[in-house]
Amino acid sequence: MSKDDLLDIQGTVTSIHGGGLYRIQADAGHEVLAQLSGRMRRFRIKVVTGDRVTVSVSPYDMVRGIITFRAR
Repeated sequence: MSKDDLLDIQGTVTSIHGGGLYRIQADAGHEVLAQLSGRMRRFRIKVVTGDRVTVSVSPYDMVRGIITFRAR
């Protein structure tokens, strides 16, 4: 599966778990457990509770994802 096949979902960070995992409440109503993308880790972009984020998820597993963008 390529990066073009991933779905982008908007949501809000509700909690931060150990090991770099974030729980995100999606606008569609479900929750996603996500981690930061490599580019966000590389540039040390911080994500805190309450931030609006874009999460890329696989159409086959909508429970896990990768945070690709933090809105201002």
